[in-house]
Amino acid sequence: MQFDKDLSSIQEARNLAAEAKKAQEEFKHFNQDQVDKIIKAMAEAGYKASEVLAKMAVDESGFGKAEDKTLKNQFATRNVYESICNVRTVGIIAEESDGKILKIAVPMGVVAALIPSTNPTSTLMFKTLISLKGRNAIVASPHPRTTNCTLEAAKILSEAAENAGAPKGLIQCMTSPTIEGTKELMQSKDIAIILATGSNEMVKSAYSSGKPAYGVGAGNVPAFIERTADYKKAVADVIYGTTFDNGTLCSSEQAIIADEPIKDKIIEQAKLQGCYFLSAEEKEKLSKSIHQNFRINPDIVGQSARFIARYAGFDVPEETKVLVASCYEVGKKEPLSMEKLSPILAFYVVDGWLEGCHRCIDLLNFGGLGHTLVIHSNDPAIIMKFALEKPAFRILVNTVASVGAVGLTTALNPSMTLGPGTWGGSIISENVTARHLINVKSLAFETNPVNKGDVVTGFEIPKFKSDKSSNLMKEIEERLRARAGNLPLKDNYVIHKESLATDKYQEPHKAEIYGKGISEEEIQKIMKDFRS
Repeated sequence: MQFDKDLSSIQEARNLAAEAKKAQEEFKHFNQDQVDKIIKAMAEAGYKASEVLAKMAVDESGFGKAEDKTLKNQFATRNVYESICNVRTVGIIAEESDGKILKIAVPMGVVAALIPSTNPTSTLMFKTLISLKGRNAIVASPHPRTTNCTLEAAKILSEAAENAGAPKGLIQCMTSPTIEGTKELMQSKDIAIILATGSNEMVKSAYSSGKPAYGVGAGNVPAFIERTADYKKAVADVIYGTTFDNGTLCSSEQAIIADEPIKDKIIEQAKLQGCYFLSAEEKEKLSKSIHQNFRINPDIVGQSARFIARYAGFDVPEETKVLVASCYEVGKKEPLSMEKLSPILAFYVVDGWLEGCHRCIDLLNFGGLGHTLVIHSNDPAIIMKFALEKPAFRILVNTVASVGAVGLTTALNPSMTLGPGTWGGSIISENVTARHLINVKSLAFETNPVNKGDVVTGFEIPKFKSDKSSNLMKEIEERLRARAGNLPLKDNYVIHKESLATDKYQEPHKAEIYGKGISEEEIQKIMKDFRS
């Protein structure tokens, strides 16, 4: 019997979510060393496949450049791994108030991950790494345009994870994604949280699913080149940013705001570096081609400047890297002031930092609120003014916006999911990473007693080390596991005495069962050990 495509997609979503949940129920009992071994294996496998996956993504989507997608894939594996490898996400992760409070990490569950066509392999690998780092499972819903390359990326990471000891089925990816199937995935009882990267419609759908969700908004990134800037570096940075993977990162530069005293130098430098300034007639043709009722025309997304010019009906020199149009307004009267996700820049001239400030705010309000802004300046006071007053949560200074915002050329958390905060309709205003995908319990002792008594009031432990090398923290976790009965799946699982060092759970077989009928004497011994 042939099923409707939407019905098949809905059923697949249900099946994959259930399989992922089953695997996660086992995975949530892994210790930090086991988790980190799996994450490392995944990162290495993804990095090794970076170039192959990049070529697949370009061939399937028609977007961007293979060499830049390779760098994205390497960033989403190596850089992301390096940023999270020493982060504790299992057991006790922090101590506060001299042992009066212990913070304990627990996984969220199964993550539903929406994967965009603009970054179909790098986003999949990034979201998978940060999800599993927190002992979660993941089910990905790829864009229909790029299903095959996203599936291949998921397969590579899944095989690496399982070879490193992960439960089978921890990483899932839909093979026939539809809008209805993706909605079913997000609403599934087996899904705990949604990582939504994609169109505004899908992000809104994630927020209306009834599930907790991290959504990311559009970026309409202005680049202000202030009169004290190193204008040659500034222009080079902007061109690199807007041409990187043909502008498919939401953090790529969309407009230059040039300070009047250096306007001519900026234009001259831009032309030397491959920018083509449009005539009024060419600007009119381009304005009509880039959008469909003020939504980005998918035919121009991630395409080269020469392709877009021909698409719009005019020719440009072969060496052209970027199409630049002089603009005077922001809004629907000026279509080129919107986000374009391609190597096209609006060009504005302002007189002074205050006018530049207002123009940046106008652009952010027109589709990029809360996302990213970059200022090129050598005046600390003006830089700080922008930091304090502009409605963007990533204020970048003297760097490439597209790759600076994701953390490649800055010290920001390496991430392919950039929160625009409540200004941009999101609950998160920073770069999403592994620590955003764990729940944190608090073990809190009394500090202001109502009644006096002879009671345990805290753990007298050395200053807590946040890295995973703290032997004391490992010992505490081992004891908690052994004595609290925190065991996976079956009530009658036991811990063999000879396997305590490796923290491997075994089936019952002539061994003492812990966690039931624990005596007061044993409890007192545990407390005594903690104090000693």
